Amino acid sequence: MATVRRTSVEFNYQLVVTRVYEEGEEALLEEEDETDDERVFLISSELQFHSSSFDGQPTFIWRDTEGDEDEHYEFVAAGCDEPTRVFFESSVLQALYERTYQKSADKAKTADLKKLMYIPPAPTPGSRPGASPTNTRSANATRDVADQLARTSISSPQPSSSPPPPAAMSPPQQPVETPTAPAGTCVISLEAELLEFDYEADAFRSEGDHFDAEIILADHGNFNYFIVVLDEGSPWLAHELTSQLNCKWSKKYTSFRWNYPSNSEFGLSAWCLRFKTDEAYEEFKDMVGRCLWENNNGVSWESAKKEDAAYAEQAYNDQDVEMADAYPESEDEEEAVEDALQGDESDGEPSNLREEDSEEESDSEEAKRFYEGREVNTGLASGYRGDRTFVMRGQRIGVFRHNEEGGVEHAGTINKIQTPKGKAFTPSKFMLHQADSAMVLNDPKNPHSLYRMDLEAGKVVEEWKVHDDIPVSQIAPDSKFAPTQPGQTLVGTSHNAIFRIDPRLSGNKLVDSEWKQYTTKAAFSAVTTTEEGHLAVASEKGDIRLFDTIGKIAKTALPAMGDPIIGIDVTASGRYIVATCKTHLYVIDTLINDGKFSGKLGFERSFPASSRPVPKRLQLKPEHVLYMRSEVSFTPARFNIGPDLEENSIITSSGNYVIAWDFKKIKQGILDKYEIKQYDDKVVQDEFRFANDKDIVVALQNNVLMVNKKKLKKPTRASLATPARVTRSSRGGAAE
Repeated sequence: MATVRRTSVEFNYQLVVTRVYEEGEEALLEEEDETDDERVFLISSELQFHSSSFDGQPTFIWRDTEGDEDEHYEFVAAGCDEPTRVFFESSVLQALYERTYQKSADKAKTADLKKLMYIPPAPTPGSRPGASPTNTRSANATRDVADQLARTSISSPQPSSSPPPPAAMSPPQQPVETPTAPAGTCVISLEAELLEFDYEADAFRSEGDHFDAEIILADHGNFNYFIVVLDEGSPWLAHELTSQLNCKWSKKYTSFRWNYPSNSEFGLSAWCLRFKTDEAYEEFKDMVGRCLWENNNGVSWESAKKEDAAYAEQAYNDQDVEMADAYPESEDEEEAVEDALQGDESDGEPSNLREEDSEEESDSEEAKRFYEGREVNTGLASGYRGDRTFVMRGQRIGVFRHNEEGGVEHAGTINKIQTPKGKAFTPSKFMLHQADSAMVLNDPKNPHSLYRMDLEAGKVVEEWKVHDDIPVSQIAPDSKFAPTQPGQTLVGTSHNAIFRIDPRLSGNKLVDSEWKQYTTKAAFSAVTTTEEGHLAVASEKGDIRLFDTIGKIAKTALPAMGDPIIGIDVTASGRYIVATCKTHLYVIDTLINDGKFSGKLGFERSFPASSRPVPKRLQLKPEHVLYMRSEVSFTPARFNIGPDLEENSIITSSGNYVIAWDFKKIKQGILDKYEIKQYDDKVVQDEFRFANDKDIVVALQNNVLMVNKKKLKKPTRASLATPARVTRSSRGGAAE
């Protein structure tokens, strides 16, 4: 049986061939020492997957990427009819599309899929598998597929909370995938040493220092680039150059590191190019930055505004930091001594005992009912004035109480979220409001309205029609600490407008005197506010606008660097911003340091064009990502906040991991000081308790818990390889 299976790495799929036993055959095989019941192949262009026929039966052919170049597999789909053949091959093409372009195939056009189809060469005597007449049939069948594509996308089903483990494979001594160098224009070629990360040795292993590192422009129209490494003219690897590579640079070692999906047991590989001279390192780095910028923005580097291009180049180049040299061991020793002097917050009781005790009590019936069904947790909101956390799960809201043992316990459930008219809906955005007495919700199917839920009554009591023509895509409080007060108004954005919402108005709730709409496609994706009510608005294009008030033009506009921004937060004072992209974070200092407005913030005055703030880029090391066994996909990062609390941490998550950066170190220019904690379920959202810089509330897909920041550890093979065991209970999740 052949199937297409989603992997734990986003946009990557496997072709899985499973043996189907005859009746009674499996029982006989149980006595054998070994069986080969399942073969797994990563769906990539290197497979050269295509359909054919054998003795009148449809077949599927693909390369053995671990064998010689001319070795293939052929799967005979006995009894398969033509529509099923076309459907299966189109499913593989859609999987290949997602891997190639790192996006859903839902909207893929037939022409896009045709470009990815492998057309086998004409048969030649003695060729394999083309020695038979199947090769002509194979070419014709493959050409027919794109014209008959089933439009059911393989992206539609949601992955299970526990994806199937990848097939175990031996550590490769040769490239994991035998690459085919793409045809195109070589834009740079430099000599370099190639290294691959060896999991067992916990270090990069040199493959030799004689390689040619090239960047190939394969598609001029879409600015698709590939990193190609050649060994005496033969391709050793060919990796598409995208932001998903998690590129990491080290000026000290003149090296370039990155991750790439592979057939290994991790689903990922980690690679390094080390250049022989500083000049070669800088030249390759500049070219990678420009190629990524073109790929992200869809326009050529030459057509960019000169100042915008210079800003993007400076931001990309300002990331040379090495964790090993950034802070000496003495600092960690000092922190350990400080922790010992302060004492553990469990008053001398071992933390693991305290946590295990919180897990012994069985779930209450109400808590069990909250977790019933196919839905998963999708987000959380930690209370501002009390000890409550609210967790969204489909059309239910779980209410969790923070207990004295340092955990959370289920306190109740608000069931069946519905409009005042009784229509049920599933919110995608929600925000605590009016001193935790209310919650503002949206209904994605009715984007022109918002809903106010009375949390005491546990039901939606008002529908706010915001505007007939302007949808609401994002919401934020009027100011950083407005939710602690009974104020009514809030901030909203659409894809191209920013506005104030006042539910006290009759009719539409949009305040006509406080809104600004852009005629161009601004693609706003996130909004946040400072303690003074200044706004930072980010977009899918990667630009950030800073406003002192709603209704006027931005005081500061930071150019797009290409990667979509999915979340944004700001310190209470407005001095620092953290913007979240899929594979990295940007930290921006908004203080103006020169000119006549020196000492002001970018929210209040405009930066001089020559001295716009350069973002500090935060990302995970490629070797750490390899241990995590999944590509990086950050959730929106947040500062710890509180009226009298200095921000000292940035918290985010990726996959099953909670990740925190030391903000004090970031301000000192040390960007690799992060700590991490793994769980056995995907982290949906995490944030610090309000006015607290130690306790982190974590929503997993099927659990809610609280962890002390001290439980996060430096990323090592040991800390990343073993997930924390968390048992859900009515007394809640204190992490083990």
